[in-house]
Amino acid sequence: MTDQDKYMQQLRTVMERYTSISDDSWSLLHSITRCRNTEKGEVILRQGQIARYLHFICQGAMRIYFTDPDGNVYNKNLFMEGNFAASKASLLQNSPSYFTIEALEDSVLLDIEYEGYRKLIREKEDIRNFYIAYIEKNWIIEKEQREISFVMENATDRYVKLLEKHPDIDRRIPKLHIASHLGITPTQLSRIRKKLK
Repeated sequence: MTDQDKYMQQLRTVMERYTSISDDSWSLLHSITRCRNTEKGEVILRQGQIARYLHFICQGAMRIYFTDPDGNVYNKNLFMEGNFAASKASLLQNSPSYFTIEALEDSVLLDIEYEGYRKLIREKEDIRNFYIAYIEKNWIIEKEQREISFVMENATDRYVKLLEKHPDIDRRIPKLHIASHLGITPTQLSRIRKKLK
């Protein structure tokens, strides 16, 4: 089994948590997917570029961030193994991305060519069912919960939830990026960590 086969199997396992994928659909998806290694610090998509790929993270971690006109950087999200990272609005609208996607670790990605993927969504019911179920859970429900938590929960609660989801995040992701993701300063994060110990 090649590395690409191993990583494709990882993708299929994740997809089949949502719905069963036929061998025919799988073969078509395989044909529009490429495996690649990225180095820590490598930019996968730059703010202003038009996104062409949906990135499945097999190994490693990514951050999605945007930079305001004054040069301030804000992390929109952190993604680790088993997740998809993409500029969704850019893909859907074929428009420049508002965000930059950067590898926070040496990573292995499966890049799914988005135009071909859209065609599969239209033509293959199982791929369409996966797409709908994944978007509902990860890009609607989780996004809404994150937005509510920013208003209703304090930073400590948000940090504890992040640790529940990614127990090794402190070891892997720089404090600066975790703090930005939580909407706090690195100093505030240090205080929270001390308090929790």
